[in-house]
Amino acid sequence: MGTVPQDYFSFIMDYAPYFYYIPGTGVDTEWERGPAPAAHAIDFLAEAHQSSQFEDKQADIFNKIVELADYLVSIQCTDDQKQAYGGFQSKDGSNHYYSIDALRAVPALLKAYDLTGNSSYLNAATLAGGTFLYNMQHQPSNLGEHDQYYGGFAQAVTIADDWLAEMHVIDLYGLIGLQMLYSRTGETVYQSMMQDEVGFYRGGFEALYSRYSPAPNGDGEWHRVEESNVVYDDDFGYALVGLFSYEGWSSTVKQVYEDVNGIGPSADYPAYNPAVCWSGYVDVVSRKVDSDYYDAVAAGILWQLRSGHDNSALEFSFNVIGGHSEEFMFWGTKFNDYGAVENKKSVVTVSWLSLMFLNYQPPITPFTRILRCQGIDVTVYPVVENKQSVNYGEGIKIKALVCPARTDEIIMEQGYIVNDYITVHTFAPILHHNKLRYKGTDYEVGPVEGYSFRGQLMFRRSVCRRLIS
Repeated sequence: MGTVPQDYFSFIMDYAPYFYYIPGTGVDTEWERGPAPAAHAIDFLAEAHQSSQFEDKQADIFNKIVELADYLVSIQCTDDQKQAYGGFQSKDGSNHYYSIDALRAVPALLKAYDLTGNSSYLNAATLAGGTFLYNMQHQPSNLGEHDQYYGGFAQAVTIADDWLAEMHVIDLYGLIGLQMLYSRTGETVYQSMMQDEVGFYRGGFEALYSRYSPAPNGDGEWHRVEESNVVYDDDFGYALVGLFSYEGWSSTVKQVYEDVNGIGPSADYPAYNPAVCWSGYVDVVSRKVDSDYYDAVAAGILWQLRSGHDNSALEFSFNVIGGHSEEFMFWGTKFNDYGAVENKKSVVTVSWLSLMFLNYQPPITPFTRILRCQGIDVTVYPVVENKQSVNYGEGIKIKALVCPARTDEIIMEQGYIVNDYITVHTFAPILHHNKLRYKGTDYEVGPVEGYSFRGQLMFRRSVCRRLIS
């Protein structure tokens, strides 16, 4: 097991269930509290309670989980005459009850029940799943908000019974909680809900759409953000984690993960490295990122999926974020220097990253064993500007095997000799045009080739050319 930064643990204990903390000011009074930070804080704390790192904090953690679970129960709609019955108020003062909030709350409440034995948490979870979420899936077609039964969940309903009828792929995250309810109760309704949900969302998800707008009030088509080709990265992260829990590393999960994760740096954003984290906005048609920052929460959301199927990205992300743990407490950090997009630290982000830290184990493969024995330290620097001149950002040390390049591996450029080229083999996700410092000499990373075996990356290889000032 890994080690959670103490500041992360203290932050969650101090500020959940508030969405944000503004350094120098206090909790964000615009967003206040909500089910998302409460639920994801419980997700982390339930695991922390079992961790040797927090053995002396078990009583405090227990009490905090009780506080957060009680809060979730307190914001659940208990008026059985309302369409929102069983749902959770999206934030203080809101009239909206979102499907995704219930889908987040169910597993958190069940974990709280397992720890405390408090039946009110179990009752709240079953009310949310068996009543509210069932109705969010079925009632829209009964009431004419959907022209037919689709199997997806309406986005939200208000306390006044007004509907947000669109169906969003992020709700695939809810497969985690629905599976937990099915395994506990054996009620086949949950199995049917999951089958219908997956059957509906799969096609749009594989085509990298975010939402479906059903008739009669919508156009009966799949869409992304507004009318653009851009998607929110965290919607896809949550959806991937949910579907991964349901069907493992399936063709759908593999394809969507690789489609989004395969979008790399561009002329506008040369410092972007998807292995660190995903960009807040991603243009999945033009295949480029559409923001200048990492959506920090995505690194945490993806930890479990990456640990089994992209462990080089997980290791790299862990090392970068571990070296900038303070900066990644903010909801968005800039590609170039990890500066905050906005002066708001996020409870949801810190909770997810804490799960990554808590569960992290260094990847062990035949190649990483060789690296640990025979590899040497090199420093890799990302390009942060390449228009007027080439500038590089902060470096990160990685292990590499380095040897002189063979003449048959290189295309000699004017002014260079064969000794100006080296071949590097790494596990870390280096990128073309990165600067690599080896024994005090700087090289430009050439095209990078990945070598895999049985679907797992073994190592990367690149011929690098000495940089001449």
